[in-house]
Amino acid sequence: MKKIIKGILLFLVVTVTAVLLYVKLALPNVGETEYLTIKSSASRLERGKYLANNVCVCIDCHSTRNWNEFSGPLVEGTLGKGGEVFDQRFGFPGSFYSKNITPSSIGDWTDGEVLRAIASGVAKDGRALFPVMPHPRFGKMDKEDLESIIVYLRSLKPIENIVPESKADFPMNFIINTIPKEPHFSKKPDESDAVAYGGYLFNAASCAECHSKQEKGKPIAGMELAGGFEFPMVSGGTALSSNITQDEVTGIGKWSEEDFVKRFKSYTDSSYVSAKVSKGNFNTVMPWTMYGGMKEQDLKAIYAYLKTIKPIKNSVVKFVN
Repeated sequence: MKKIIKGILLFLVVTVTAVLLYVKLALPNVGETEYLTIKSSASRLERGKYLANNVCVCIDCHSTRNWNEFSGPLVEGTLGKGGEVFDQRFGFPGSFYSKNITPSSIGDWTDGEVLRAIASGVAKDGRALFPVMPHPRFGKMDKEDLESIIVYLRSLKPIENIVPESKADFPMNFIINTIPKEPHFSKKPDESDAVAYGGYLFNAASCAECHSKQEKGKPIAGMELAGGFEFPMVSGGTALSSNITQDEVTGIGKWSEEDFVKRFKSYTDSSYVSAKVSKGNFNTVMPWTMYGGMKEQDLKAIYAYLKTIKPIKNSVVKFVN
């Protein structure tokens, strides 16, 4: 009997070891890097700038934000330099740093390698990228839109900034390799179909990532978009995301299209002045000034899409100390 038990234990140890070695050494595997040469054009540059700054807000996480002011506006001269840390203080399973995405850092990356990083979450050297950058969502976008973003990134002012290597805690250091997947690009819906186009923009903006409370890195079933995701703030306190379902009491069910658009556009109004925030007072990670730069028609499309979301009653206290 002892020999049988020892044999079973040995088999389990060998099996687990083999699985871990496979995950660590053979993954991620998202297929061959596409040979790709993207031709720049004025229209692509304009579209890429718009998406990177006002929809996908890539520039938000890959720059420095001033948390002494409301909504953490970008610090001038830091666009794309990277270095923002997302670590255990904020509930992450490791220390993850946003990469320097200016030409000084990714200038030797091919267009195919940059596309793979954005759409599949695999770096030039083959390492898996933790989905602080929501590459699973970007991989569902129109490939043309992603190519436009790459054209824009190539246009950024080079900034020399060496960013620390990201490190995942155990067991995420194994799990992370299973996350990258091959992209499933979609076709951008016609803008005349407000709901479909709004859904496309909603995915590109990764709204669901922040407005859905999670457990163990996954949205709680039945509570999607009902808010409550916690964001410990650098300046003290914890901000919680809002309920953006159609519940009329705890969500945005009573908001008109005008209310919705105005909420965003108020941060790009010529009279808007970024308010100073003292330590421990209410602040938010929501990059209002960036999303506020979205086209009014695009905001209306997102509103049309949100009107299709089922109401979920969930009262959220927006900030706690």
